[in-house]
Amino acid sequence: MESKSPKEIQVEEKITDLVTKIVDDQTFGDDLPLRLWNHLQNNQEIDAIQNYANIVSIGRLGLNDHGPVHMKIVCRNALKMLFLLHEASVETSLEKEKSGTYADSVCAVMLASLLHDSGMTISRKDHELYSSIISYSIINDTLTQLMPEDKNIIRRTVIRSIAMEGIIGHMATHPIHSIEAGLILIADGCDMTKGRARIPLEIHSKPAEGDIHKYSANSIEKVKIEHGYERPLKIEIHMKTEVGFFQVEEVLIPKIQSSPAKSLLELYAGVGGEGMKRYM
Repeated sequence: MESKSPKEIQVEEKITDLVTKIVDDQTFGDDLPLRLWNHLQNNQEIDAIQNYANIVSIGRLGLNDHGPVHMKIVCRNALKMLFLLHEASVETSLEKEKSGTYADSVCAVMLASLLHDSGMTISRKDHELYSSIISYSIINDTLTQLMPEDKNIIRRTVIRSIAMEGIIGHMATHPIHSIEAGLILIADGCDMTKGRARIPLEIHSKPAEGDIHKYSANSIEKVKIEHGYERPLKIEIHMKTEVGFFQVEEVLIPKIQSSPAKSLLELYAGVGGEGMKRYM
């Protein structure tokens, strides 16, 4: 197993803290999310998939980070949104439908986040569909290991189904209908800070594929996810140059528009100290 970068370790620590807080404060003693996280962060197959996805994305295609740091940042983003929604007494789709618990939603979001770009090991085009193929057996095996009893077959099925929906729907190319899957869309779009542009900036004589993503990502200073003023969630994008608006308007907003969680959030973006523009 490849050694983890300091950034990856840092993100993992933040996820551990957040999942621990979720279990301590919000799941009524159900520790499945914490057991699942402990299992996933030490899963060698997931580690190999995430690292090879980055080789394909950065080395072969010239795109930005789609590897372990990105997938774990998406996980943290999605879990933070779930945590804030729960604090605001907003039920997940599983809770509303009485088909699962909040803890089940947390587990599904975690699985989807950490595997959503696994299809990048094969191809950029339709990678969300390849991700679903790669992830199915991993999700199924993981849940069976953690809950092997026959009485848990319904719970395993529900968690797996929501996770698969989140994976297939994260590019906004396939309709999704649950809040949980909708949060994966938004959490993925929120990973746009300068740290994601892992290719050194160079001035090319002609445009190359992926350049606008690279330059716009380098202009984003910070993405903040907090309680909103009028809605349960607020996303603030802080940037140093206006090229960052590409990320907001061409990457994040289309994902939010396709998300069942759209009505739950406010979105703001701005350059330096010039004030924040409200999009929704």
